[in-house]
Amino acid sequence: MNEQAGFTLRGRNPDVLTCIANLSNDEVFTPPDFANQMLDVLAANWASRNNGANIWQDSSVTFLDPFTKSGVFLREITKRLVIGLVEEIPDLQERVDHILTRQVFGIGITTLTTFLARRSLYCSEFANGEHSVANGFSTEAGNIWFERVEHSWRDGRCVFCGAGQGRLGRGQDFETYAYALIHTDDVRTRLSEIFGGDMQFDVIIGNPPYQIEADDSGQNVLPIYNKFVAQAKELEPRFLMMIIPARWMAGGKGLDEFRSTMLGDKRIRTLMDYPNASEAFPGVDIKGGVCYFLWDRDTKGSCAVTTFRGDEQIGPIERQLDEYDAFVRDSRALEILRRVLDFGEPSLADMVSPRDPFGPALSSNFKGFHTSPREGSLRLYMNQSAKRGETWVEPGLVTKNQQLVGVWKVLMPKAGPGNSGGHVIPDMVLSRPVIAEPGSVCTLSHVVIGPVSSKIEAESLASYLRTRFARFMVSLRKTSQDAPRTVYTWVPQQKWDHAWTDAELFERYGINSAEQEYIASMIRPMEAAGE
Repeated sequence: MNEQAGFTLRGRNPDVLTCIANLSNDEVFTPPDFANQMLDVLAANWASRNNGANIWQDSSVTFLDPFTKSGVFLREITKRLVIGLVEEIPDLQERVDHILTRQVFGIGITTLTTFLARRSLYCSEFANGEHSVANGFSTEAGNIWFERVEHSWRDGRCVFCGAGQGRLGRGQDFETYAYALIHTDDVRTRLSEIFGGDMQFDVIIGNPPYQIEADDSGQNVLPIYNKFVAQAKELEPRFLMMIIPARWMAGGKGLDEFRSTMLGDKRIRTLMDYPNASEAFPGVDIKGGVCYFLWDRDTKGSCAVTTFRGDEQIGPIERQLDEYDAFVRDSRALEILRRVLDFGEPSLADMVSPRDPFGPALSSNFKGFHTSPREGSLRLYMNQSAKRGETWVEPGLVTKNQQLVGVWKVLMPKAGPGNSGGHVIPDMVLSRPVIAEPGSVCTLSHVVIGPVSSKIEAESLASYLRTRFARFMVSLRKTSQDAPRTVYTWVPQQKWDHAWTDAELFERYGINSAEQEYIASMIRPMEAAGE
């Protein structure tokens, strides 16, 4: 009875790293199941490049997690090696010592996560402690290194990561979040300093920090995962695998160069894409989703792309990542896109204003409006969700695009509806267009599409933007709630002389019934106001 009870209890005890992975959005910890999925992909690719060899049976392969949090990758790698090396190293303790001292390495990102990683891997806070499963270490750190690293400030910003000095330039009692891998001009030398000797890792794998605060407000954040990817490539491992946010595929602040580099890198041989991040990290909401990739140092070619949406798996499909300047996530959309672009029509983006259509004074939270018209004042369109009624503004505040003031135009809210970004489908993609009369302007909460010559043309343009077709074409470049001018790049212009329908557009571009069903499954209908 006692044995049965113990077995039952063990079966009900959850993996502590699974529990930690579900805590919050503050730190995105990798669930063990997801880490193992990645390791399966790694093993399959290793076998295909090494005549079927089993990576877990190779006692010479070295692994590095250069931004370890929970230690889940190192723990799961070790578990696989313990099984795989049983014939080569029969004695369990000798085998464990070999793996932990010579094969698996990590760099902690904070004091707390470093202790967590050491406990996960060594079953002890100290690698050389009496409770450690390893007998071969002379230091407390073992092969999981962590030391406080300082930012390098210049003009209030860190020259390496872009962190704001006012936000993170604080005393010794606080974490700096200055990560060792990216706070250096010479990452190879840095790694030699950390682990000693000329370390050459076969596999670099992990889930890096995603962003860092760039000013005192805590609202302005900069992506930094791109910097980790670049530094890891400099180390030239045989294989590199990283989980990163997927916003880089089409947008993202400061990611243009990174996107171009990623799309053009023929050594990225596998890409696994999760538009809904919670399907990879339960309970975590990351706008635009997440993905992970496998980079193969020694081979170039096409990339096997797989997209996961709920229970549906699309792919793997062999693709050229750089077919376009932005990555089309769903392979099913490619044929439609190619067919539309073959028409060679002007882009609707050519008619879309920049992010501040009438100047910076009319900010998204503009307060200087009045609620009744005055002589010479302009009708002001603001954030629709505020429900302020009609508002008006003095023309002196308009400092840009004066030519758009006295004409008909269509305003599009710059922030999409709540489900926007493609992580919940079917998606609205865009909020409802607003027809704006001559003598009107808007805040930064909208972009302007125009000008058009009449109310009839404005109504035609608005009808077009409500179609599933137009919003589907937007969705191919839209990875978050934000909808700037660039998301309209693949939307073709039309003649603005009548109300557009999906039936007419589907016929025009040769979109067959199966493709129509696919578009309908992705894009929700949008009716005109009042319908």
